[in-house]
Amino acid sequence: MRMYRALMTGLVAAGMLWSGTAMGQTNVGCDPQTKVNSPEKVEGQVIKVDHAANKVTIREASGKTYEFHADKETLQNLKIGDRLEAKLRATPNC
Repeated sequence: MRMYRALMTGLVAAGMLWSGTAMGQTNVGCDPQTKVNSPEKVEGQVIKVDHAANKVTIREASGKTYEFHADKETLQNLKIGDRLEAKLRATPNC
């Protein structure tokens, strides 16, 4: 009976410690106060493709540049100089 009690106490303590750590974490990128500076749609020319960071930089005809995250499959087909139309996705609900 003592072994059972010791085992249950250890499991409960471990569960409390683990859940306390998980509850203390915040969801990165889910700040409702953050303002997005990118328009919903950007048309322009690819000026930079960063495969390591999964980012693509686009320059509009006006000269303004925007950087977007993209998946690896999308970046494989892009090269500098390509014309591109990018649409901003809605942020996930947090």
